[in-house]
Amino acid sequence: MFPGATTDREAASYVVVGAPLDATTTFQPGTRFGPDRVRRFAETYDDYDRRTDSRFSALGVGDAGDVRPWDDVPAYLDHLAAELRSVAYDDAVPLLLGGEHTVTYAGVKAVDPDVLVVADAHLDLREAYDGNPWNHACVTRRCLDDLGVDRAVIVGARTGSEAEWDRAADADVEVVAPEDAREWVDALDGDGSGEAGPFDDGESVYCSIDVDGLDPAYAPGTGTMEPFGLEPRTVRDLVRAVAPLADGFDVVEVNDRDDGQAAAVAGKLLREFAYSHAAATE
Repeated sequence: MFPGATTDREAASYVVVGAPLDATTTFQPGTRFGPDRVRRFAETYDDYDRRTDSRFSALGVGDAGDVRPWDDVPAYLDHLAAELRSVAYDDAVPLLLGGEHTVTYAGVKAVDPDVLVVADAHLDLREAYDGNPWNHACVTRRCLDDLGVDRAVIVGARTGSEAEWDRAADADVEVVAPEDAREWVDALDGDGSGEAGPFDDGESVYCSIDVDGLDPAYAPGTGTMEPFGLEPRTVRDLVRAVAPLADGFDVVEVNDRDDGQAAAVAGKLLREFAYSHAAATE
């Protein structure tokens, strides 16, 4: 159980769901251990949050455990989406713990947002990788092309194939380079909307954090490390700013190949999302 997620599933306002998918990792595997690892390295965090003057255990967070994967990735994603949709139908916000980034497809399918905001080192806009359209390197493309997301904002992207950069030039994609991320986050007002922000009134958002979006100096426990990435405080502030508009959240691509740095930041970001969302909607 995620520490502090003590509310019964039926009464919860937020529901943690683990998705330990590790089917298409292209370099260092281990995302199957991600959900349990995030839960374990969140054990040390204080319940009380001074910024919002609230306690995590009082936010109404429940933990539904893991949805165990199998070999058929599209079938698994459909099943996972159904589980997450049941959370949304109960007027709760799904908090998804990956697992490889492919699981974001299920989160997006479940909540049907207008905008996908992703922190990621990679564009993930490939039509297919080694012939597989369900590879984790294709997830943002699948959300745009197959699920009808109006647009994607990819914060921290610093690598991609030539074809991906061509796709990123289309009107439904905005790429915010790591060196521009602080300015982009600072342009958001207190609730992530308004004239200074990138969102239109009434737009719904899904927020996905791939830990490889952070510089690997901070989160080395991930499958495909890419140097020159985001600072942890920038990602924290992104989550805080976007959370009030978001109908769903995930943090993905944590594996077991470090001393807990990636899992620790992932657990902290999940908590930051819940604190900020709850403070804006109370």
